[in-house]
Amino acid sequence: MLIAQDEFSAYGVSHWAVVAVFAVGAFAFVKIGRSHKDTAAAVRFSRVLGIIAIVLYAGIFIYSMIPPSVGRSVPLQLSDLAAVTAAYALWSRKPWAFALTYYWCLVLSTQALVSPALQSPDFPHHEFIAFWAMHLLVVWAAIYLTWGLRTRPTWRSYRITVAVTLAWAAFTFTFNRIADTNYGFLNAKPQTASLLDYMGPWPWYLIAATALVFATWALMTWPWKKFGAHYSESPPRLPSETAGE
Repeated sequence: MLIAQDEFSAYGVSHWAVVAVFAVGAFAFVKIGRSHKDTAAAVRFSRVLGIIAIVLYAGIFIYSMIPPSVGRSVPLQLSDLAAVTAAYALWSRKPWAFALTYYWCLVLSTQALVSPALQSPDFPHHEFIAFWAMHLLVVWAAIYLTWGLRTRPTWRSYRITVAVTLAWAAFTFTFNRIADTNYGFLNAKPQTASLLDYMGPWPWYLIAATALVFATWALMTWPWKKFGAHYSESPPRLPSETAGE
């Protein structure tokens, strides 16, 4: 006889287990980044990690297409963009890709640890595993690039991320209005409890959340200008990649 699996519950046993896994993984990725003996080793590891990230995201995306649904199959969530961008940042080490990974993943993707918008059976259900694997991996990617490989953001990084985020919000909001969807929770709050519940009704929570996020990103940029002198602006690159520049 099949037994119905319990639904995931925020701050239940499985949630705290994920938080513990996140903490251990964050420490490990910093150690791995700083243990690389040369640039080639750093590039190889980051590219393998990037491949893992994009393969995992591709699997989740394909699953969301079975059957296709305009409400859940269009890759317009910031988590979708963060996953693809993090994979590309790991592979290419482009400063703009690192910038988006740094701000999006360390702030927006990390919110899943605090207020996960997950409505699925609990561990070990595949939806539970996929949700947490993707969210944790992109945050670990940002931690690895920033504190493992000692890459730093700049005020240019901040401006790029703000501009891209506003462009995404404008496009996604318009799509939501036309298609009657709610990607990014731009048109309504999520059904699960979240930090948005403390920011008032629509559209005021959008204004409050935007101001809070942009201010947080600014605070995440300022210390590197003062204390990040020994950090590079972009992740390590192979000599062959810089020879033609």
